[in-house]
Amino acid sequence: MAELLGIRGLQAAYGQAQALFDISLELAEGEVITLLGRNGMGRSTTVKCLFGLLPAKAGSISFGGERIERLPCHEVARRGLGLVPEGRQIFADLTVEENLVATARAGCGKQRRWNLKRVYEFFPRLAERRQNMGAQLSGGEQQMLAISRALMTNPSLLVLDEATEGLAPVARADIWRALHELKREGLSMIVIDKNIQSLMTLADRHYVIEKGRVAWSGGSQQLRDDPALVHRYMGV
Repeated sequence: MAELLGIRGLQAAYGQAQALFDISLELAEGEVITLLGRNGMGRSTTVKCLFGLLPAKAGSISFGGERIERLPCHEVARRGLGLVPEGRQIFADLTVEENLVATARAGCGKQRRWNLKRVYEFFPRLAERRQNMGAQLSGGEQQMLAISRALMTNPSLLVLDEATEGLAPVARADIWRALHELKREGLSMIVIDKNIQSLMTLADRHYVIEKGRVAWSGGSQQLRDDPALVHRYMGV
């Protein structure tokens, strides 16, 4: 499979505090990878650099063969990256439908483009709630909306930061089912979440981030075979 995303030697800082020291990872077209690790280890910072929300001090980010580490966030989105941010960050004072059309984008040459009709078929609950305000939705519905809003940009790569954090078990199950369906359709994804078991059934490969560096990378079976590794890097 052709490489879609390549991050090489990425470094970043918040003021004088260095957060990323040497992050390198790659993702092929149609592949799903995860960023694993405890809070504060650099997973979300890596995502911020990817989307131009935090400048890279050093290193490179290439997407579809183009260097993007110096692009502003709106230009990164135009290249085909879609973000489902931590905390969902939907517009609470807009309706479901207004949230969806606010950032909709046609995409580039997709055979199955995401539009309102397809989003409502994918998440029927949103169709039922289309005229409700964002603040009136449950946590699970808000996450469905955040995912759908990103899909409405017709991304080539979907990035989910804390995909199921704070959701009830039934809502979490709905989100995992949706992500598996997106994978079956061939959408490339980067997923951050604390539910290791669910991630191992979804993702092709995993990157463990520890103190701003990639401490380990490998496939799901390798992760299953090494519970000590999971405890070392993800245990509380």
